[in-house]
Amino acid sequence: MDCNLSDEQLLLKETVRRFVNEELIPLEAEYRPEAEAMPDKYLRPLQKKAKSIGLWLLDIPKEYGGADLDLLTRCVISEEIGRTVVIPYRINEVFGPDVRPPLLYCKGEQKEKYLYPVLNGEKRMCFALTEPDAGSDPASMQTRAVRDGDDFIISGTKRFISGAGYAQFAQVWALTDPEKRARGGITSFLVDMDTPGVNLTRQQPTMMGDSPWEIVFDNVRVPVANVLGEVGQGFAITQEWLTDGRVRCHGSQSVGMAQRALEMMMDYAQNRVTFGKPLSERQIIQFMIADSAMEIHAARLMVHECAWRYDRGENVRDTSYMVKITCTEMASRVVD
Repeated sequence: MDCNLSDEQLLLKETVRRFVNEELIPLEAEYRPEAEAMPDKYLRPLQKKAKSIGLWLLDIPKEYGGADLDLLTRCVISEEIGRTVVIPYRINEVFGPDVRPPLLYCKGEQKEKYLYPVLNGEKRMCFALTEPDAGSDPASMQTRAVRDGDDFIISGTKRFISGAGYAQFAQVWALTDPEKRARGGITSFLVDMDTPGVNLTRQQPTMMGDSPWEIVFDNVRVPVANVLGEVGQGFAITQEWLTDGRVRCHGSQSVGMAQRALEMMMDYAQNRVTFGKPLSERQIIQFMIADSAMEIHAARLMVHECAWRYDRGENVRDTSYMVKITCTEMASRVVD
């Protein structure tokens, strides 16, 4: 593996860093995301500027007007995005509408009703996978979808669903064969949020500023035509996206958070004077800064190596777990 980024990636990294420094960080004094979509007065001008410099629909295939960037390049971008709190941790619409890749499995009329409206910014969606007793182990989900003629009837509860409060539809995962479960027994559905039986029951505030929703599906009738992909294919089509997210979001974005914290601590240590000396001359502070720099460097290399292997077509599911845990815990220590 060549540990050096390409000239194109380095140029992109500098472009995104400049965009973050000049357009996003200055907004931090007046806007922090709190469980809602970014207000249009901030979002629209930012989208216009991002689109003008080619930062648009980063992971969407070119046939749909996207940049179709590989994972390593998107990790480079995500690290720079992680340096600001203006962009929500889970839902980033600054570089284009939030299109979760499983939606690309839409076919026929589904594209007209769901995919294209999201790509055009006319609709928003949410991703309903996690359940009260099936978070880190989604294969143990209990939400059921039972075939009834030309429909499926969905019943169950989903929890920690970001963006559900302002989404027009949800991608919902449910058991269609309890015996097979992850091996062909879980199916993905496109469910309109105004369908009878879909109930937003409560929000759950988190320390990261997000307040995801709990959704209860009470005998929700969904047409067979709203199956995303094929019946029983749901678990397979979501796992690839989750692996991508672990590396890009929890991995590289956490590195960006830690990098911003390191920059702030170094600046503060040089300017804060106690007992006649700046903090930067206190050995215990130097240790903290040095330890943080080492941890960030190690985590960044871990992210890049995992993303590089993913782009080569290797199975990095297990490695992505390691990246997620390592980088998030590292960022917490650096911030502390």
